[in-house]
Amino acid sequence: MQHRLIHGDCLNVLRDSNDAATCIFADPPDNLGLSYDQYDDSRSESDYCNFLHSCIELFIHKARIVWISHNVKWNFHIGSIVKDILSKHCWLEAKSCVQVFTFGQHNQNDLGNCHRPLLRLKRKKVHLYPNQIRVPSQRQLNGDNRADPRGRVPGDVFDFPRVTGNSRQRRKWCPTQLHEGLIKRCIKLSTLKGDTVIDPFAGTGTTLRACKGIGRNCTLIEQSLGYCEKISAEHGVSIERIKPR
Repeated sequence: MQHRLIHGDCLNVLRDSNDAATCIFADPPDNLGLSYDQYDDSRSESDYCNFLHSCIELFIHKARIVWISHNVKWNFHIGSIVKDILSKHCWLEAKSCVQVFTFGQHNQNDLGNCHRPLLRLKRKKVHLYPNQIRVPSQRQLNGDNRADPRGRVPGDVFDFPRVTGNSRQRRKWCPTQLHEGLIKRCIKLSTLKGDTVIDPFAGTGTTLRACKGIGRNCTLIEQSLGYCEKISAEHGVSIERIKPR
């Protein structure tokens, strides 16, 4: 497998690149005032929404399938962005999914948040590979002879826990991190072995770990040199430095 780690701003890197990918999996900063390295996570609402719009518009032209994991705070804003993009591109379709988790952030005054929206944008003629993500069905687990021996294709609710401080997956040097199982399922549904996946916000390198486990090529883009150095040390991938024009 061929893996790349690029130090630079994802918008600059992707705009200047002629490389194409089968899939982009993006987990942009949440704009909640978190302590990312070398990134201001406290943009104005309009600035952040413009940033998301620019990202999504660019991503759909760089990959056949794009996944966006985002904070529920921005659900309605992203819905408006996607509506606008779909109106301009008749070749594109959207599907709304959700990640759910039992151990959400507790709230004494209201319902706690126990989900994270997951958006998929796909070119209409592009195939998916649902047989690659089959899971044991309840009939199989209960010994029912009517069960499909292949298992069932899971639904659009992704039941994967949050990566909390005591998780074995946790890299504590970054404030946010997605579950590797979640990313693997999205990638396996969208790609075949040997295909290339781009992660524009590399963070802790979770997408690279997922790709290495299922035989996909991975290109990570990360604007924090510190994060790049930690990913490089863990995976032995050289850092490519891309300067903005």
